[in-house]
Amino acid sequence: MTGSTKPTVSQEMEHPSAPLLRMERIPHVWCPSCGIGTVVKCYATALERSGVDLDKVSVVSGIGCSSKTPSYFLNRSHGFNSVHGRMPSVTTGASAANRKLTYIGVSGDGDSLSIGAGQFVHAIRRNLNMCYIIENNGVYGLTKGQFSASADIGSKPKKGLPNQQEPIDPVSTALSLGATYIARGFSGDKEQLVPLIQGALSHDGFALVDVISPCVTFNDHEGSTKSYAHTRQFYHHVVDADFIPPAEEIKAEYDKGSAMPVELHDGSKIVLRKIDNEYDPTSRAATFKYLRERFNAGEIVTGLLYIDKSRKEMHDLMGNIDTPLAQYPLDKLHPGGAELKKILSRYR
Repeated sequence: MTGSTKPTVSQEMEHPSAPLLRMERIPHVWCPSCGIGTVVKCYATALERSGVDLDKVSVVSGIGCSSKTPSYFLNRSHGFNSVHGRMPSVTTGASAANRKLTYIGVSGDGDSLSIGAGQFVHAIRRNLNMCYIIENNGVYGLTKGQFSASADIGSKPKKGLPNQQEPIDPVSTALSLGATYIARGFSGDKEQLVPLIQGALSHDGFALVDVISPCVTFNDHEGSTKSYAHTRQFYHHVVDADFIPPAEEIKAEYDKGSAMPVELHDGSKIVLRKIDNEYDPTSRAATFKYLRERFNAGEIVTGLLYIDKSRKEMHDLMGNIDTPLAQYPLDKLHPGGAELKKILSRYR
């Protein structure tokens, strides 16, 4: 109700001293040392630093490890866990009803680049005003670590043959489709990731943040002392159950412009490169060229990769009203019997 000082339901239920994140007071389902929890805290830190009204934050997800985020996110935010691959269309509908909220879409590489690839494409094409975060680990973590569409050629699975199929790079894909804010970060580098998310939240249009977040469960190949086989062989147990021992989360510190190999839990490595001060994130062609050169060198580029402030976001492009439809008078929303009959006659 306009002008009302009555607190919201979430404010009435939450004590002022309650933790900002639900995951800080209830058990979560993520594996020990998984970077998803760190990334969730990065979202919260970015929102706090940005001064966003936490009652007006909406977090929408699909299906997957990362898509469990709404259950453990901000105490005062809206959350919706949608159908596999359909997060972009649900966010589009929510935004169409109320463009005044801050929308964060949380997804995984399987959710966005396989079953949800078409939805991902059209959210970019429409330049939907949202922060779209992909937590990218190259495997389907919920179904025992099969390759996802982002797995690189030559990547070795826990069992079976190395991947032989070309990967889909969400960053290059978004760049080719006209995304207006594109960044890549690493779950082990909070100092870089938080500002990238802050920029995405403040951007007017579709903002992609691709986060490399290694899966600590499905990179323990044969020979690892943290493998399931090793644990079952050397530990006495009465129940044959999978046990994931706590491990120190992968972290990286490096200077701008320098490349650094980061050793993962199974001994494999990824190479990260931060953007140097001379990099121009406003040239789409130059970004394409740079990404391809670094990819061929076996590196993963991190930082703000591309930004375009010239394109209008979806609502401005369509000329939509500023007032949320949920607050718009019914007589203004309903066209009336005569007008409705006229509209329907076009489809007969």
